[in-house]
Amino acid sequence: MAERVLTRVHSLRERVDATLAAHRNEILLFLSRIESHGKGILKPHQLLAEFDAIREDDKSKLNEHAFEDLLKSTQEAIVLPPWVALAIRLRPGVWEYVRVNVNALIVEELTVPEYLQFKEELVDGATNGNFVLELDFEPFTASFPKPTLTKSIGNGVEFLNRHLSAKMFHDKESMTPLLEFLRAHHYKGKTMMLNDRIQNSDTLQNVLRKAEEYLIMLPPDTPYYEFEHKFQEIGLEKGWGDTAERVLQMVCMLLDLLEAPDSCTLEKFLGRIPMVFNVVILSPHGYFAQENVLGYPDTGGQVVYILDQVPALEREMLKRMKEQGLDIIPRILIVTRLLPDAVGTTCGQRLEKVYGTEHSHILRVPFRTEKGIVRKWISRFEVWPYMETFIEDVAKEVSAELQAKPDLIIGNYSEGNLAASLLAHKLGVTQCTIAHALEKTKYPDSDIYWKKFDEKYHFSSQFTADLIAMNHTDFIITSTFQEIAGSKDTVGQYESHMAFTMPGLYRVVHGIDVFDPKFNIVSPGADVNLYFPYSETEKRLTALHPEIEELLYSDVENDEHLCVLKDRNKPILFTMARLDRVKNLTGLVEWYAKNPRLRALVNLVVVGGDRRKESKDLEEQAEMKKMYELIKTHNLNGQFRWISSQMNRVRNGELYRYIADTKGAFVQPAFYEAFGLTVVEAMTCGLPTFATNHGGPAEIIVHGKSGFHIDPYHGEQAADLLADFFEKCKTDRSHWETISTGGLKRIQEKYTWQIYSERLLTLAAVYGFWKHVSKLDRLEIRRYLEMFYALKYRKMAEAVPLAAE
Repeated sequence: MAERVLTRVHSLRERVDATLAAHRNEILLFLSRIESHGKGILKPHQLLAEFDAIREDDKSKLNEHAFEDLLKSTQEAIVLPPWVALAIRLRPGVWEYVRVNVNALIVEELTVPEYLQFKEELVDGATNGNFVLELDFEPFTASFPKPTLTKSIGNGVEFLNRHLSAKMFHDKESMTPLLEFLRAHHYKGKTMMLNDRIQNSDTLQNVLRKAEEYLIMLPPDTPYYEFEHKFQEIGLEKGWGDTAERVLQMVCMLLDLLEAPDSCTLEKFLGRIPMVFNVVILSPHGYFAQENVLGYPDTGGQVVYILDQVPALEREMLKRMKEQGLDIIPRILIVTRLLPDAVGTTCGQRLEKVYGTEHSHILRVPFRTEKGIVRKWISRFEVWPYMETFIEDVAKEVSAELQAKPDLIIGNYSEGNLAASLLAHKLGVTQCTIAHALEKTKYPDSDIYWKKFDEKYHFSSQFTADLIAMNHTDFIITSTFQEIAGSKDTVGQYESHMAFTMPGLYRVVHGIDVFDPKFNIVSPGADVNLYFPYSETEKRLTALHPEIEELLYSDVENDEHLCVLKDRNKPILFTMARLDRVKNLTGLVEWYAKNPRLRALVNLVVVGGDRRKESKDLEEQAEMKKMYELIKTHNLNGQFRWISSQMNRVRNGELYRYIADTKGAFVQPAFYEAFGLTVVEAMTCGLPTFATNHGGPAEIIVHGKSGFHIDPYHGEQAADLLADFFEKCKTDRSHWETISTGGLKRIQEKYTWQIYSERLLTLAAVYGFWKHVSKLDRLEIRRYLEMFYALKYRKMAEAVPLAAE
């Protein structure tokens, strides 16, 4: 057998150099094609199109040096003749940069600042080395433990637990932070876990052994109050459990950790410590209410997410407090903006109880200026000048409502996460960030050409707020891996913030590290009271069927439904989303309109946009205009139904099931979808689902087993895939059932609110502990962020015009 030899891994520059040396003419030909585009940015599909355009024998020569693979890893090319610079993503979170002189065929390796400076010349021309503010967060996290494997991205807490269990328990000295952490637990002046009789780790171990010996002798169901005083005398307070059995489990876990620590035991132990009693969830933008708001501007999946999240979170908090032996009532406050002009909603009401909960409320606080309270809705892109005053008012309102500090603050979306950062900073509380959607990836080149976007979107403020929040927070929750680090071929939302530039403002050479252990994937579910399988006939809301039939099949055309369906025997192809460019509803209608086979097989029903009132949203106005044109141009009336946005979630749940009764399917055609809550809802109802392969749905669905992936940039292929499915269902009736059942199985395994809430509270405990033991390191980054906020962000926010009242 031949001996295997280890060889040195060549650098990227060396690989490009080798290809140049071997195939100068072919490379020159290809690069000349790139250079001919002139000054600008080329995206991956443009680069690959140019490669495909060269002769086959030239292509095969280049592929001898894996040139095509290198090209497929290139995320952008900056063309500034005679130079072409390439940003090459070797794998998620790992990038290198080179530039090639097309005339001289010279290759240069570039650092991140050098590449960004080169890119800035597209906007500013040559700057001759003028000083530019560079943001670099890497030095502040250099001492923190981080994984290096791609598969570890999004599993931060597991990695952190391994690190902590290895470092924290190797000698008695290193146990001090845990002892201090346990002794620090109080609630409204009441001591929990340990009292001042336990001053060091030796005493703690002795006390735990005594407790173990005592508890073993008791019946497992002995209530805690029967031995509470005995435990107080040796130094143990409430919080260990409600019965002898649970207290013994906790005592044994801690003894195991002190003897032979392991990461699973540490996570389990920290997760059982009473730490989270009061939670504040921030979601300022849009119309946040429980009824009659879905479909309003800036009001969609995020509202649904939080209103489903909170009841599940409260149930888990109550369960844990009972098991911890505490008689504390938890509180959850959803803090949003109070809208005096509430347009028929409850958005003008200060305090509103959350449905399905006992102790959770929506607390609304108005935006205000020097002139007084702001009355009208404001776009999420224009909230920035109001945020600082808003948080001052929120701090007072939350304090008055809870009569205590919150234990966990959760931000949602850009401005909610900035608000959470400011509030957590002010109160010294553990912070969790949920982005839902980072706008930078939705709008290509919105960083380098920010000036083109700023009048409408004010991305300079938003991207800066995102950077502050993701670096200030203690932990980040995402619904999918793609949200963090994309896929093999696409860049993740957070990954796009690793390095970028906004010329004239600042240059980010290290904005976030996707390998940071603060990232955790915790996927939400659908409300099981509203969304359940169509086959559960005893739970079906058949009383709503006449309304649903009117919505789908009525011959009346009005502001609520336009066009009619002539053939009621056809299955229904169904979609429901906001009517904006990214959701791509008009794209789906166009695919359908241009595919005779699909039109013959199914009816198309689109729920989106609100034609009952004049839209203030410019994107929605443009999409409405396009929809009208498609209906007219392709003569869709008879096969297509356009329904205005539906705000009744109970009826929407039954609508999914009714579509399933027709043996239809759900389509989510977005150009990008961070998660895809409607995808989960449809699958939970047993409706076969086709969803975008850009973003979260690519992870939710296993292609061909629990649904299908579609590429929104290749509409003809997507339409053919849909037609193929329905044709197969006509000849093989079991095919529809197979995909329906596969979707349900996938949801039950991974996407439920119970799994979510258990995970979230455990994360809050682990990161609360990590925050305690790493407080000195974190102080440095907080100071850096304070300076950046005061000197840069505040001026940007103040420059955003106030809304006209």
